[in-house]
Amino acid sequence: MHGVPFFSLQKIHHDTQSMLEDAFRRVFESSYYILGKEVASFETEYARFCGVRHAIGVGNGLDALTLILRALDIGPGDEVIAPAHTFIASWLAIDQVGATLVPVEVDPTTYNIDPDAVRKSIGERTKAILAVHLYGRPAPIDDLVQIAREYSIPVIEDAAQAHGAIYRGQRTGSLGLAAAFSFYPTKNLGALGDGGAITTNDDEFARRVRMLRNYGSQQKYVHEIIGTNSRLDELQAAFLRAKLRFLDEQNALRRSIASRYAEGLSECPDLVLPAPADDGDEHVWHLYVVQSPKRDALQAGLEQRGIATLIHYPVPCFSQDAYKEHKFSNKFSISQTIADRVLSLPMWPGMSDEMVEQVIAAVLEVCSHLESSPRNQANNCVD
Repeated sequence: MHGVPFFSLQKIHHDTQSMLEDAFRRVFESSYYILGKEVASFETEYARFCGVRHAIGVGNGLDALTLILRALDIGPGDEVIAPAHTFIASWLAIDQVGATLVPVEVDPTTYNIDPDAVRKSIGERTKAILAVHLYGRPAPIDDLVQIAREYSIPVIEDAAQAHGAIYRGQRTGSLGLAAAFSFYPTKNLGALGDGGAITTNDDEFARRVRMLRNYGSQQKYVHEIIGTNSRLDELQAAFLRAKLRFLDEQNALRRSIASRYAEGLSECPDLVLPAPADDGDEHVWHLYVVQSPKRDALQAGLEQRGIATLIHYPVPCFSQDAYKEHKFSNKFSISQTIADRVLSLPMWPGMSDEMVEQVIAAVLEVCSHLESSPRNQANNCVD
């Protein structure tokens, strides 16, 4: 029996190959490669998908976050609250504008930012709350928006892992003042290279972002503000237009795989499965993340059986050398425990039924072996 890779684009691209090839030819023959019809069309289509008035294509997800902060004039002397457990891009954007990062703990069940921790961390210099929809599960936006309104500050969505997710009947990307998306190839909606977008319902905010991404200009050679060069290119926009048509269908396949994992692994000793989405919400399962106190042994056992896994994320942001001067370590016990225990199982919409069953069987076998090993029995006696 063949092994199971952690992720594969093979089936996704096979199913859309003719459309992707048509998209390439369309752009190639147009001889227009920067901010042309493909970008404009994708922006219209993605805004409609998210249920907002504006989508602005940019170079990548980190740029999307950074440009949102710049458009809000957030910089030195300002503070931005962000979750302690996230991909480092959420933090880097805050540093890139010169603002002060204020990390807070996450909910140990959902992995998303804890509103109570947010409220306790708001100060006079707080200018925004950055909510990350981690692993594809929407963050508790209602609670965060309520807090934000009390202090007249915006909520920013980091939706890089949550394309198409739904919270209280609304798509991610439409829940705060603005949202940042990444179209890195392995995302639920992925380009064939880097790409990103910002969504918003605020007309003036959108106008400012469009200038910032294009040298601070609305009119060629007229520069109203200090901008940068961060533009979604025509070719990636064309590819994204083709793949967007299948996003809801592929997210439904991810939910089906997650349901099968949940059912098949429910009796696995010591394995903590991800919590299901709240009623009315739709988790899009960018990642299927379990927890185990014997994570490293579980990962090794699965590797021996041909099951590829990854850890998201093995070294927390607050323990990275990049942030050693901030002395964040030892302040976030929940996030540290998560980092020590999480393991991501294979998850992509092209997985076959046989692959899913193979993963389930391997996890059950390894968990059973770890539970029954003499060393673990001795440990259990001590406990």
